[in-house]
Amino acid sequence: MKKITIALMCVLLTAGAATAQKKFTFGPKVGFDITHFWGEGVSHEVRPSYQAGLFMEYRATDMFAIAPEVVFASQGGKHDKTTYYVNYVNVPVMMKFYVAPAFSIDLGPQLGINVYSKRTNSGVSLDFKKTTKDVEFGVGLGMTYNITDDVFVQGRYTMGLTKVYEYTKEKNGNAQIAIGYRF
Repeated sequence: MKKITIALMCVLLTAGAATAQKKFTFGPKVGFDITHFWGEGVSHEVRPSYQAGLFMEYRATDMFAIAPEVVFASQGGKHDKTTYYVNYVNVPVMMKFYVAPAFSIDLGPQLGINVYSKRTNSGVSLDFKKTTKDVEFGVGLGMTYNITDDVFVQGRYTMGLTKVYEYTKEKNGNAQIAIGYRF
């Protein structure tokens, strides 16, 4: 049993050391999101959605990296038969704390720029862009696991800190699972 444990630790350390050798990486990432609205008196349901974009990571030390991203994310929620689509180009800047060679805890701010907003009910769509705020601020917390030197998976929750619409108290919430490829 001791030999298996030592061998496993050597494999993990070798994989982590190989990952740490790349100081600057970038590439695409895609993901599945569960989005919703939150706030005082808000009673919306979650809505399955997606994200796609690009990331960059600068590994400053073996234990710390900074990773800005540019991601299109379809966010929003549901209430009764109405579905809200609030779509953003999000720019999170994640600080990554590597607690193991291939595993990091990620934390950072996010700026969201509203691209378009609409709501649908029984097949009828209404444009909501005029009442949607153009910019949203939030904070993300999550984790990244480097499967190989090039492939990683992430889990993250981003909580919006500003209201989505001019006249309501709703804020965005977004749980996401993503996969990315490093160049």
